Amino acid sequence: MRLRHAVAAPAALIGASNFFELAVAVAISLFGLQSGAALATVVGVLVEVPVMLTLVRIANATRDRFPA
Repeated sequence: MRLRHAVAAPAALIGASNFFELAVAVAISLFGLQSGAALATVVGVLVEVPVMLTLVRIANATRDRFPA
């Protein structure tokens, strides 16, 4: 798509992490606080942080592959 790094990298990160907070709220409201679904969404959010930091590192390492 020939997007600049300053546009492509944040767009990819936002797309990858979108709606986790909403998923937690919906799982808790539908299945209850003690349900497996609520636990899975909370664990998903906790896993998201290191994954997103890794993606930031990859995006910064590939900065030279984007057009100026």
